[in-house]
Amino acid sequence: MNIKKITFALLVSIILFSCKKDITDATTSSTTTPPVVTNANVNTWIHQMMSNYYLWSTNMPALSKTDVNLDPMKYFTSILYDYGNTDRFSWIDSSSSNLINQLNGINKILGVKINAFLIDNTKTDGDIALVIAYVLKGSPAEKSGIKRGDIILSVDGQRVTAKNYSTILQNETLTLGFGLFSNNTFGVIDKNLKLTKEELQTNPVLADTVINWSGKKVGYFSYTQFLSSFDDSLRAIFARFKSKGVNELIVDLRYNGGGYVSSSNLLTNLIVKDIGARENNVMNKKVYNAAYTEYLTKQNDKTSFITKFQNEPNNIGNLNRVFILTSNSTASASELIINNLKPFMEVILVGEHTYGKNVGSFTITDEKKRWNYGLQPITFKITNSVDQSDYGTVNGFIPNYQVIDNVLPYRLLGDPSETLLNAALNVIGAVAYKSNSTLQSSKMTRKFAQPEAFSDNRNLDRHDMFEKPPVHR
Repeated sequence: MNIKKITFALLVSIILFSCKKDITDATTSSTTTPPVVTNANVNTWIHQMMSNYYLWSTNMPALSKTDVNLDPMKYFTSILYDYGNTDRFSWIDSSSSNLINQLNGINKILGVKINAFLIDNTKTDGDIALVIAYVLKGSPAEKSGIKRGDIILSVDGQRVTAKNYSTILQNETLTLGFGLFSNNTFGVIDKNLKLTKEELQTNPVLADTVINWSGKKVGYFSYTQFLSSFDDSLRAIFARFKSKGVNELIVDLRYNGGGYVSSSNLLTNLIVKDIGARENNVMNKKVYNAAYTEYLTKQNDKTSFITKFQNEPNNIGNLNRVFILTSNSTASASELIINNLKPFMEVILVGEHTYGKNVGSFTITDEKKRWNYGLQPITFKITNSVDQSDYGTVNGFIPNYQVIDNVLPYRLLGDPSETLLNAALNVIGAVAYKSNSTLQSSKMTRKFAQPEAFSDNRNLDRHDMFEKPPVHR
């Protein structure tokens, strides 16, 4: 009996000990601190992703020859190939959601693009006049009544100067002091507006109209960014052009730094001559690094390499040529339009040389969600149907008619007297220039403080050409 009691007591003790151990283990497991994410972890992942997709992956240093303990933002830059020269374009954001918003035109902004002019044409280090180049629809700036041609001379009571003009609009709430331009002189006026930036989805259509000029019906539209969410807006514009019998076309891309390749291809389909004859023929071709090329080839993914023309019912159909208004800010997906069309019709460039970007990217994020970095490395080069892609230099495409948008006062976009538009119209019908001109006052040429227009949020000034991200290998 005693032996049975002793055995029972031992069994109970063993069971109690086991239960206590299970409870202790469960408690310990539930409170275990997650593994610490180090720079080395992140940077090893960055190197692997870049090895898979980066166009110049064979020019990257080996992982063992890099400092994986660097801040990931610095590490990314450290492994780029000839950064600032060969690769002028790859970038990283510490927030992948922020990066994706930027690419889709969602930013906190006033909604203005600006050209900076010298107050005194002889002093590059003096005061600056910020002249509004355009205002985005629905933005705080538009709601306040600001329009193209308005002039800002002070911000928060501080004069705009050569030293501060590039950063003076970065605060979230700003008080803008306005000026005027008269008799070739900038002057202060008693007008101040206090504005607060708002998160806004960019509407890239600034203006569209049909102009009767020299016996022609000229379609004109200004587009600031290739956003796939506005593809139907492009189709609607061309439907109006087609219904009104447009037989000349002017596309204003002077402020367009790029966007989705798919949207650029759509515009190509809407413009190209004889779309019926082009359908299912090659529009452009992409070139990837060796590793990604091999992977796509194994997947038999031919569409990743070649884009073909697709029939768009709203293609105008009767165009022998197209005029494109350009500047140093015309980049990436905007330049792709030019290159796509050149083998098939006359493309006449009016303005300044373009930015020079014939390469594109896609967004890379961590699918396991261990960290939030977003990578936007260059992953492909693009050529047209006849393998031409010779505009990837700092001079980009050279205009057929060089015209600088530095004549004040500015006219509204779509006004036939506006500098670049008028130059294109003058090519269409030079004889009609005087009789149809709407010039009412003298215009003066002024000097830029910098050649490119810029935005109140510099994220809007990126030069991008991108496609949807791949399924990571």
